[in-house]
Amino acid sequence: MKHGPAVLAGLTAALSLAAPAPCAVELVRDGQAVAVIHLPAAATPAAAAVADTLRGFLRRISGADLPVVPHDAPPAGGLVLEEGGAAASALGEEGFRLHSGPGRVTLTAGTERGLAHAAYTLLETWLGCRMYSPEVVVLPRRSTVTLPEMDDTQVPPLSFRLQDFQEPAYAAWHKLSSRREWGLFVHTFQELVPPARWFPDHPEYFSEHQGGRVADGQLCLSQPAVLEIVVAELERRMREQPDARYWSVSQNDTWMPCTCAGCRAVDEAEGSPAGSLLRFVNQVAARFPDQVISTLAYQYSRPAPRLTRPRPNVNIMLCSIECDRSRPIAQDPRDTSFVRDLQDWSRLTDNILVWDYVIQFRNLVSPFPNLRVLQPNLRFFAGQGVTAVFEQGLPVLKGEFAELRAYLLAKLLWNPELDFDAVLDDFLAGFYGEAAPHLRRYIDAMHEALAASGEDLSCFGHPLPTEDGYLSGAQLDHYDKLFDLAEAAVAHRPEVAARVRTARLPLIYAQIEQGLILADAGRGCFLRGAGGRRSVRPGFREQLAAFHDGCAAAGIPRLWEHGLPPDEYRERALRFLAEGERPHLALGCPVALERPASATYRGGDPGALTDGLLGWSDYHFHWLGCEGEDLAAVIDLGAERSVTRVEAAFLQDIASWVFLPRQVEIQLSRDGITYETVGRQAARLAPMREGAVQEAFAAAFAARPARYVRLRAENMKSCPAWHKGSGGKAWVFCDEIRVF
Repeated sequence: MKHGPAVLAGLTAALSLAAPAPCAVELVRDGQAVAVIHLPAAATPAAAAVADTLRGFLRRISGADLPVVPHDAPPAGGLVLEEGGAAASALGEEGFRLHSGPGRVTLTAGTERGLAHAAYTLLETWLGCRMYSPEVVVLPRRSTVTLPEMDDTQVPPLSFRLQDFQEPAYAAWHKLSSRREWGLFVHTFQELVPPARWFPDHPEYFSEHQGGRVADGQLCLSQPAVLEIVVAELERRMREQPDARYWSVSQNDTWMPCTCAGCRAVDEAEGSPAGSLLRFVNQVAARFPDQVISTLAYQYSRPAPRLTRPRPNVNIMLCSIECDRSRPIAQDPRDTSFVRDLQDWSRLTDNILVWDYVIQFRNLVSPFPNLRVLQPNLRFFAGQGVTAVFEQGLPVLKGEFAELRAYLLAKLLWNPELDFDAVLDDFLAGFYGEAAPHLRRYIDAMHEALAASGEDLSCFGHPLPTEDGYLSGAQLDHYDKLFDLAEAAVAHRPEVAARVRTARLPLIYAQIEQGLILADAGRGCFLRGAGGRRSVRPGFREQLAAFHDGCAAAGIPRLWEHGLPPDEYRERALRFLAEGERPHLALGCPVALERPASATYRGGDPGALTDGLLGWSDYHFHWLGCEGEDLAAVIDLGAERSVTRVEAAFLQDIASWVFLPRQVEIQLSRDGITYETVGRQAARLAPMREGAVQEAFAAAFAARPARYVRLRAENMKSCPAWHKGSGGKAWVFCDEIRVF
């Protein structure tokens, strides 16, 4: 693919308009139009809109208004728009050519979309305009505008280029595709065969799992009736959306493929659960030969089948969700399975859409140094013959460096071979002004620290404290100094300073999260005083407030993919701090467990139940867990105390097989032999409640003397039949047993 000049680091260099070169085309001189925009007389409304776009931007650049003039024959001068014809035959649906001749620059394309791409490339590459985000558009101001000699032909290697910024003007400028032609996108089994409608009378339409049928798994793809229901539902939806061409028939966003005899036999023959899925989708596609039926190769269905090939009108969405983001996919010796799966699917079909993931879903506003893998991964996809890519990054939720990541992806999706550093530096200079050099040093320092550490980078990871990783204490201090310099550099520019403060939020978040995890160790949020009493480290609450207020100013709605607004995060953190300072009778007292807790969490240390630290929404931190067993703990208060209340919180996160206890019983004893039950409480939250939620279990009573407190939490032992882990061991997690 041939291109114009490399993207320039500055905004004015593209308009260095000294003496015009041979064949240079002068459009505006001293604020006056000296050329016109030529449009074919039979131009479509879309082509006319492209002419209007050029006219509008040139007016904003120079103040001059270039007339749009219809023509029947090739004109002598100005900007000439050509759509179709022999010259465009090799440009495909989206390619274009920009070429100069005596007194004119011609924009040639085979389609309206290609013509629009040509116009935006002329504005950006040759006139120095930038759209860094939907809100930040930078245009040069010139009273004289001259275009140099050019011959620039571009045909993108990827025909479908999707990412999350879908604001129409931004998507058009950056040549992004949209989902307008998709009637259904992904995870559609539950839409096509709704369990609420069909499961009560026909459980056989749904996955058989652990010997029973489950409503929230997948479909039974060997049932002929399921095929007819899906076809009928698609026919109905196609009548309602006649302009849609792509229809997803794909697994739900969970596991539990059907294991009935019919489905299992197919999958065993094919060597993958994708076998029964693809055979089913092929049957659907045969009913709709003029439509594209898309399906997922995702998690359990990612490996390609041995025997069945997709029909020509079947699209395979191959998902990279398990891949490490610290290294390019093709260069990671520890993760060869995705490479193998892509190559296997490529041998079966050339209709593959790679669904790639470029952000940390569990902690959206957290440092995520994956920028250096974006280009090699897209080069790899294109080199494998992939022609469609969706880069899922959730910039609309304001993830870390949202605008920068979206901009880089848009440019790479169009041209994976571009000069990455030039584009990165151009964005930093245009979006962050004088802070750009310091932010470039920050980005480079974090990426280099990650590479040196050998750490993984998961899209479900956490900003964990490390001794020598990219988020070590020393590195965090270094990053802080760079941001101090960045903020000082733009203190005189309020709008740009606000962008720099937003860019700093992930660093602040990492510092807060590490403080909450470390508690009273190292750089934790607490200090230990006389008698072991905790107090919040000076400045920590202020740091939390700065993060919350920064999220509000930046319009950040939530901190992870499925929830946690900044307001709620602040409230949880403040409660953690307050309870960490709050004494209770069992604080620091020894705990004996009837059965050992899992060593995976807090090392299985029973002292986690009396250390004064509450857990929050993630079971990795400050929780003690038991897998498939009841949690039974006895606390020795050291002497008889007057006790009026005992309380503890438990966690439910069914996506991770964590359930609330069926019942919690609380008992007191004076001698450790004879116990009196003072409270018994069943779980109130429904076991099907999704998300990470907590429930408090408590017993309040008239004052009683007691030395020993026993808490027994009844684990449901195994995941229920409706759960994706049906038959597997269930977890119960407790954070702290507090006695008053």
